[in-house]
Amino acid sequence: MKAFYGDLKLGILGGGQLGRMLIQQAINYNVTVKVLDPDREAPCRKLCDEFTVGSLGDYETVYKFGKKVDLLTIEIEKVNVDALEQLEKEGVLVYPQPRVIRLIQDKGLQKHFFKENDIPTADFKLISNLKDLKQNGFEYPYMQKLRRDGYDGRGVYKVVDETYLPSAFTEPSLIERLVDFEKEISVIVARNENGEVSTFPLVEMEFNPQVNLVEFLISPSTLSFEIQQEAERLAKKIADDLKIVGLLAVEMFLTKDGEILVNELAPRPHNSGHQSIEGNVVSQFEQHLRAIFNQPLGDTTCLSNAVMINVLGEEGYEGPAVYQGIEKILKCPGIYVHLYGKALTKPFRKMGHVTIVDNDREKAIEKARFVQNTLKVIS
Repeated sequence: MKAFYGDLKLGILGGGQLGRMLIQQAINYNVTVKVLDPDREAPCRKLCDEFTVGSLGDYETVYKFGKKVDLLTIEIEKVNVDALEQLEKEGVLVYPQPRVIRLIQDKGLQKHFFKENDIPTADFKLISNLKDLKQNGFEYPYMQKLRRDGYDGRGVYKVVDETYLPSAFTEPSLIERLVDFEKEISVIVARNENGEVSTFPLVEMEFNPQVNLVEFLISPSTLSFEIQQEAERLAKKIADDLKIVGLLAVEMFLTKDGEILVNELAPRPHNSGHQSIEGNVVSQFEQHLRAIFNQPLGDTTCLSNAVMINVLGEEGYEGPAVYQGIEKILKCPGIYVHLYGKALTKPFRKMGHVTIVDNDREKAIEKARFVQNTLKVIS
């Protein structure tokens, strides 16, 4: 692998904030970075060595882009896997592997993978249309999830009773038992080509119920050692069963009975790992690069208590972004602001994140609430 010597050409499919933060780390490793994204104003456009505007779903576009690099990775799963498979056959390294991306693109295939590999998950059924939905036999309420193209809370619908059916998805989807959970938790795991596997410590998440986005994240967890150990064991098992090369975010539910159920996977850096930039010895972005470069994985130990808050566009505002209250929060020690380079705001759009670190967990949480109440993205 030519990493660290300035000769490696790394391609990233997707030019959003995850790609932007990946580039910020790749710069330290002398890597030439090329990015493909359909949006000419994508957050990566000014940071990479070469930016190409084009569709991530188009075979020819992805194939031609991939032929210009030595190693191809993703920051979004919605990409043309047929092109990736052809590139892999022709000797381009593609990590995570196309077969992994294909599986994770389809929530139905994900669920079958869990079932076949004894990974605990909520009871589910796969349906093809509205008729199947009406005859599914599940008790209300339950969740309906589109099999493909759902992200950031999109493609998820709660069916409370039969009156909700007219608004349900008509496309192929899965329905699953509504989990009465205590906490939503996440473990990020990395695996390199040599088979070395390493997990980040479990994190606890709070979601914005309005848009089903991670709003608030706390690391490290204060859940019992047994729960943390089991969550990390499951994450390592999934990474090994998939034989993935790269980073994998494993989102889970902790039920009120203390059971862990795996919800879904993301084969890339993830929102639930942003706090690792300041909060851990190695960040998720460096760990992903180490994994795909087949280098030794880094130390994931927590350096401090870290709380991460997503900075979302305020309701009622759409247009050029104005960050109200940023001066006030920057007066507070231990606050790190990450803005994603998006010129325009709209309601609930991810515009950045803030990490708060403090040796006192309660103080970190208190500062996080202050940031939530003070920093607003308006226009």
